[in-house]
Amino acid sequence: MFKKNDLRKIRKQGNIVLKSGLLSELSLTERYELLQLCHRRRYKEGEFIYYQNDPGTGMYFIEEGTVQLTVKNSQSESENDQYSINIQAPREIGTMSIGYEIRRMSSAKCLTDCVLLGFFKPDFETLKKRNPETAVKFLEAISIRVMKQLELSMRKLADVTDTRTAFSIQYETQYEIDKENEQQV
Repeated sequence: MFKKNDLRKIRKQGNIVLKSGLLSELSLTERYELLQLCHRRRYKEGEFIYYQNDPGTGMYFIEEGTVQLTVKNSQSESENDQYSINIQAPREIGTMSIGYEIRRMSSAKCLTDCVLLGFFKPDFETLKKRNPETAVKFLEAISIRVMKQLELSMRKLADVTDTRTAFSIQYETQYEIDKENEQQV
């Protein structure tokens, strides 16, 4: 039968499955299928999971503990020129690493002992082979979240600056991306 620790793990994983906003559009079966590809990792208080500007190799579901995400201005020497937010279970971090070739936008540090479920690019490739429909739904969920985040960020940026500044930044960066892509071809 199940040991007490096994039941505790299942309950915590079930917490992620049932409460994750990112996974809400997936059926319970699809959620469990995805989580079966995850790798349980234990981190000690004060340990870094990843650093800002590292290559994005995967994402993490926080099963236990609190993680601090910190963004520092690389152009500034001041410790005051940074922003931090604390994230607790059952949330996820590093989602844009799946499906997008971008570097980490923040550093992630454990504020407490943490248990994380890592889902990495090779795991996503396995999911695509085993169940392409689930992989597409998962990538759509990430894309929707990123687009909603962009929309909300643009609104807030327009509120603190002005509409012209906010949207000029958005459109200028769009064309910068196009130029980068042209140079790579």
